[in-house]
Amino acid sequence: MNQLAIKELLYKIADDQLILGHRNSEWTGFGPMLEEDIAFSSMAQDKVGHSYAIYQILNKLGEQEPDTVAFMRNANQFHNSQLVELPNCEYDFSLIRHFLYDTAEIIRFEMLSQSTYEPIAELSRKIKGELKYHTLHANTWIKKLGNATEESISRLQNSLEKALPYALGLFEESPYEKELTAEGIFEGEASLEKRWRQKVEELLNQTQLQLPDWNSVSPVIGGRLGKHTEHLQPLLDEMSEVFRIDPGAEW
Repeated sequence: MNQLAIKELLYKIADDQLILGHRNSEWTGFGPMLEEDIAFSSMAQDKVGHSYAIYQILNKLGEQEPDTVAFMRNANQFHNSQLVELPNCEYDFSLIRHFLYDTAEIIRFEMLSQSTYEPIAELSRKIKGELKYHTLHANTWIKKLGNATEESISRLQNSLEKALPYALGLFEESPYEKELTAEGIFEGEASLEKRWRQKVEELLNQTQLQLPDWNSVSPVIGGRLGKHTEHLQPLLDEMSEVFRIDPGAEW
């Protein structure tokens, strides 16, 4: 199998999980209600755990130790989408991002559970089960707030329009897309995006939110190639502070 293709795939998935896990953790102590404080903290812990498991697979493929990979790279060395690095803003934006991202990720891991690369297939079968809670949480709140008050609908609508171009960047194709599909490692970003759009439409049709015309939305890409917003490096500096002080610290 093409190891470069596998590594690129794993890095972008793990980096997404790590960065969004950190963003979600920032809601700890600041959630709009206690239950949401706990929910976002729990999901953050899951995502960081998922990233660690993937970094371990990368380590077995010859990459550096998970701690080094997670905490000692600069922004231009990360393969995460720009969606996950954006600041949390108000709860409505974090909720919309949570919905758009986790809808894509559970489909991604369902697809990867059939991968011919057994280490990622085995891990994906475990992770997709854990992600069912994440998508249930997101879907429940999108439907509640997307059918509630004029203010809640307006806030979610504005956040949806802001986040959607970045969410489309989740499906930025790999330089190794042909190798991944030909070898059965991953079915491909185009297939993932098609399934994701269907799920997003199905859920939003149950609300008063209006999904913009897909053709009118320009994807924000570049994150998979190390091109990031000004928000990522400060986040990485904060994430790595403890590790740089005490490299022996454990996750």
